[in-house]
Amino acid sequence: MSDPHPAQHPEKEDKRTFLQRLAEFIHPGPDSAAELIETLADAEDNKIIGAQSRAMIEGVIRMADKTAGDVMVAATRMDLINILAPMDELLYTVIDTAHSRFPVFEGERENIIGILMAKDLLKLQCAPELNIRALLRPAVFVPETKGLNDLLRDFRGYRNHLAIVIDEFGRVAGLITIEDVLEEIVGEIEDEFDIEDDEGDIFALPDQTFRVNGDASIERIAMAFAVDFGGLQDAEGFDTIGGLVAHEMGHVPKRGERHVLAGLEFVVLHTKGGAVRWFKVSALATAPKA
Repeated sequence: MSDPHPAQHPEKEDKRTFLQRLAEFIHPGPDSAAELIETLADAEDNKIIGAQSRAMIEGVIRMADKTAGDVMVAATRMDLINILAPMDELLYTVIDTAHSRFPVFEGERENIIGILMAKDLLKLQCAPELNIRALLRPAVFVPETKGLNDLLRDFRGYRNHLAIVIDEFGRVAGLITIEDVLEEIVGEIEDEFDIEDDEGDIFALPDQTFRVNGDASIERIAMAFAVDFGGLQDAEGFDTIGGLVAHEMGHVPKRGERHVLAGLEFVVLHTKGGAVRWFKVSALATAPKA
């Protein structure tokens, strides 16, 4: 027989002291995200939390108002693979861009049929009879308006690290990775392009071009490629090749953009914090010999 007077579960005990409750009553918490960020700044000033902790917490707060469309790589700057491309061309794209995942299209660039993992190409080397279509993984599509908080939860839940972003008309607007989302919280994440300064600034590539650090000095590049930047207007006002190229372009360079300078073609490979980290540099065939 059931108890006619079931025991009532006691409410969760408030373990705050009287003084703590009084202090919270007199000084209530922040009423908005902006006030909360100001409170975090005060906490840092008072040595309650460190600068890195404050920056991460602030990143989490600000991320709540951002969407996939705010941080995605635009469609025009996406590195894609054509399913019908010859193997040599496919391998060149993978090596040249140095990504770990690639959207794959068939016919038009809008027709994304899957995601190719760079590491899966090793299977083709061991078993050439395999069809590259068998290596494709399903592509995940998300709307531009999807919040970053929800997107991060999906990335973690489905173990997906890349999603194709579509606009309100169902067209491909860009792509976003889990790294893009995490960088909103922790700042820039070091990747395969981040090489220590003492490890070099010019690297030869298999196609007879060079990968050049944007922080390399103008004198270093002039000497290495036997070119003269002296005839360029305002060239003396810059120390690094990245700063000079950005000045000549007239805007903050974006990945994939090209610019010709002193007989050299500079292709932007990687940017961080509004500065070019790496260029791909090649000498133009028509460039005068030094």
